[in-house]
Amino acid sequence: MKDIIVIVGPTGVGKTKLSIELAKRLDAEIINGDSVAIYKKLDIGSAKPSIEERDGVIHHLIDIRDVREDYSVFDYQTDCRQVIEDINSRDKRIIIVGGTGLYIKAALYDYKFESGTTYNDYSNLTNEEILDKIKSYDVDNLPELNNRRRLERLLTKLENGEEITNNKDKLLYPIKVIGLTTDREYLYERINKRVDLMINNGLLDEINNLKEFYKDSRILNSGIGYKEFRDYLFNNVELDKVIDKIKLDSRRFAKRQYTFFNNQFDTKWFDVDFNNFNNTINEVYEYIKKEA
Repeated sequence: MKDIIVIVGPTGVGKTKLSIELAKRLDAEIINGDSVAIYKKLDIGSAKPSIEERDGVIHHLIDIRDVREDYSVFDYQTDCRQVIEDINSRDKRIIIVGGTGLYIKAALYDYKFESGTTYNDYSNLTNEEILDKIKSYDVDNLPELNNRRRLERLLTKLENGEEITNNKDKLLYPIKVIGLTTDREYLYERINKRVDLMINNGLLDEINNLKEFYKDSRILNSGIGYKEFRDYLFNNVELDKVIDKIKLDSRRFAKRQYTFFNNQFDTKWFDVDFNNFNNTINEVYEYIKKEA
């Protein structure tokens, strides 16, 4: 089996475009590694690649769930591994691309889950939001706000009543992890402009069409670009404040993504040339060929 190419990095850095261009050169199929793009109807806020943008490249694990359905890390692990085996059986290369690090790692490493237990991804939540969820269980001894790992572990236990057991360092497949990066302040500027572009492209219409689903949908109440609109839809919060909150949450999420991909993967980082993105595509492609 040839190395699975894993493309990671913070939001707004060009992962989707790189993955599609590499897929065409490598005769590869792409597996989505973003927890929001899993869902139907969540198109603009997830920056899901359109059919035109996919340019004939086969994509897997996009639009496979209704917004009212739950979808866990365990579900992704199961689905992703099945797709990997399918693509490999057809002797095609595999590219996994996305910003949800926990999903990707659970699929590629020897994560084991207790039968019947659902493990949720909390990467779209701030520490404060996780702590608020924990408080709803009337817990006596609360973790420190800055101890994110303990916050997530405790919330997992509270929501499921069971613990995850894993071997986080045992890889199940040969992989090559490509990380895209850029200057932090420039990235934040790109994120802000990206949110404005989503608004211009019709995000508000998309949200209004989803209003009836908010009371039943976990992803609408946890996904960045969607959860912030709850106050706009139901509590009369001004749109400008919602947009500012999306930008803030997106920047904070990007910071957490850097931390995860630095600590959890053996990542080869590439500085993106936004003036001529083909330079970045060529640089990554040459690295993959050289290391093959």
